[in-house]
Amino acid sequence: MGFFTDAYDLFCISLVTKLLGRIYYTKPGAPKPGTLPPNVAAAVNGVALCGTLAGQLFFGWLGDKMGRKKVYGITLILMVLCSLASGLSFGSSANGAMTTLCFFRFWLGFGIGGDYPLSATIMSEYANKKTRGAFIAAVFAMQGFGILAGGIVALVVSAAFDHAFKTPAYHENPAASLAPQADYIWRIILMFGAVPAGLTFYWRMKMPETARYTALVAKNAKLLN
Repeated sequence: MGFFTDAYDLFCISLVTKLLGRIYYTKPGAPKPGTLPPNVAAAVNGVALCGTLAGQLFFGWLGDKMGRKKVYGITLILMVLCSLASGLSFGSSANGAMTTLCFFRFWLGFGIGGDYPLSATIMSEYANKKTRGAFIAAVFAMQGFGILAGGIVALVVSAAFDHAFKTPAYHENPAASLAPQADYIWRIILMFGAVPAGLTFYWRMKMPETARYTALVAKNAKLLN
């Protein structure tokens, strides 16, 4: 579920960038709907990856100091909060809203950066020699399911709003072609990333520290007996 959530949160942003440009950068009277400027699009899509790099370095070091279980919980809380905050991005202007979104997306990526390596590390430390390869493969396979889930959620939410709020095509009536409620679509898609993370919180907190970490780092070999 860690990799599933990581993949969903990282890649769902690419599904809403066109809508962001349509909502925030459409100029009245323009012949075509607005799109995100190249620099804004690059920032919105890439800022989480920058946070991921920083998060991997920081939480990887912290996981060796504090233990996998404690840091795993910290990254989960950070991911839930920043997923919700990304959907609540605000601003009095288009650039202000995008700046707020980028800020929260960076810290979301920071949490993902910790969750990503810890998920694989914990699985490898729990598994035995015979099943380790299969379990690690299963962990990484969940990334594909997370990306697929992002597409499904985007389709369902978009279809629901399209059915509920009928609007004319842009070339027919530019002013009426965008329902005010469309601003909720991208917010719901981004905030949905908090759901799988939140659902696993209880089980993560109940999960014991890995025996290999306890034996090798905490110097307590009794758990291996």
